Amino acid sequence: NFTNCITVIPLTFQTNVLTELKKWKLSLIEHHKLQMRQEKEKHTAHVRRLSNEMENLKELLHTYEVCIGRKDEVVIANLTQALERQKERTELMRKFTLWRIQHVNAKQEEYQNRIADRQFRTALMKKVWAAWRSLSEEKWKEKVAKACQLRAEDVCVQLTNDYEAKIAELTAALEQTKAEMLQLHSEREQYEDTMKKAFMRGVCALNLETMTMFQGK
Repeated sequence: NFTNCITVIPLTFQTNVLTELKKWKLSLIEHHKLQMRQEKEKHTAHVRRLSNEMENLKELLHTYEVCIGRKDEVVIANLTQALERQKERTELMRKFTLWRIQHVNAKQEEYQNRIADRQFRTALMKKVWAAWRSLSEEKWKEKVAKACQLRAEDVCVQLTNDYEAKIAELTAALEQTKAEMLQLHSEREQYEDTMKKAFMRGVCALNLETMTMFQGK
């Protein structure tokens, strides 16, 4: 019984798988048929639309051919007029170009002359400035030299006055010192005289006492 069960189960599973595969295959076939039908319908509609457009284009082409056939003379006349106008326009453009070139040349020449004048004025101004600066520097040097000379003279006069005052002060101090020295010398001489007299008086007194002592003996 167990063996029979094992044999039956795989057969049933295989049958189910085959059935599902057939169903899936049929479904794919139907889906593919449906897509083919839809694509054919789209293709048919597209071909029909293209056919209608071709018919319309044929009619439009026929209409253009008729119009062109009728308007050849008008077109030729219009082209002739257009060529004449183009020729006149070209002539006008040529004249305008010549005038523009002359105008540009005149402007360029005027600009060059203006630049040359500006450079000349600039160079002249530089020369004038250099000359004025040189003269100004010379005058400034003279002024500075005079100012320095005057300042030096003032300083010399001030130093001379200061030194003379100092010399006078030192001379007065020297005279005062000399006077003091003379006074000291005089005082020293008086002191020496006084000492000599005192010494002599002492010597005389001592001699008198000695003589008195000898006479007493």
